[in-house]
Amino acid sequence: MSTLVRVCAQSEIPAEGKVREFTVGGTTFCVAKAGGSVCVLDGICPHQGGPLGEGEIENGHVVCPWHAYAFDLHTGTNDEDPELRARVYPAKVEDGALVTEV
Repeated sequence: MSTLVRVCAQSEIPAEGKVREFTVGGTTFCVAKAGGSVCVLDGICPHQGGPLGEGEIENGHVVCPWHAYAFDLHTGTNDEDPELRARVYPAKVEDGALVTEV
């Protein structure tokens, strides 16, 4: 059973081409905006636990600042190592807030 969680206010969504980190109820999220879409992924890099929400966006991927592992914003996959995958959460803006299902 999934639960709808408020990640941040709509005004806190990062600008185009940027990422931001939010922690809600002990879960860290990486919120990114690219190509006009807002994407929500696990905030913890599956490689070695780096902060994805402090990374950069390159070619539709969020790049971890620790070891430069890149994860597709829409699928969470890593092009070089298919075993590494960041969880992607369905997200939408609703009543002035970014919400996701966990």
